[in-house]
Amino acid sequence: MEKLSEKEKGLIRDSWESLGKNKVPHGIVLFTRLFELDPALLTLFSYSTNCGVAPECLSSPEFLEHVTKVMLVIDAAVSHLDDLHTLEDFLLNLGRKHQAVGVKTQSFTLVGESLLYMLQSSLGPAYTTPLRQAWLNMYSIVVSAMTRGWAKNGEHKSN
Repeated sequence: MEKLSEKEKGLIRDSWESLGKNKVPHGIVLFTRLFELDPALLTLFSYSTNCGVAPECLSSPEFLEHVTKVMLVIDAAVSHLDDLHTLEDFLLNLGRKHQAVGVKTQSFTLVGESLLYMLQSSLGPAYTTPLRQAWLNMYSIVVSAMTRGWAKNGEHKSN
């Protein structure tokens, strides 16, 4: 597993300090952007509420629970910047779960773009090129583990 520099860790921690206190509103920004980038992803969310259109999906209690879980994963990654490897099993399992429900690995890229969009929207002028790169580096470590889990689950299904 790759490592982040101390400078990158500091940038991530400092930027997350305020955002992590309001996870759901920031998560809604992230998912709103995700559905703008790929509206077809709405079909992966089959809740009691109609998730055919983003506003209805984004306001459903089941979806808000999913938003909270995603933001808690980001929070866990930020909390474990010094020892991201301790999240390996959790992230592998998360990748397996995403594969099982039909998420394609290409969607992980869109989630990363949506995360950066949320950060830029929320942080304004504090969103700098080094900060963007630090978050990209952390996200790539997280997604690398999830992708390995996704691939392992796909292998088990094809056997």
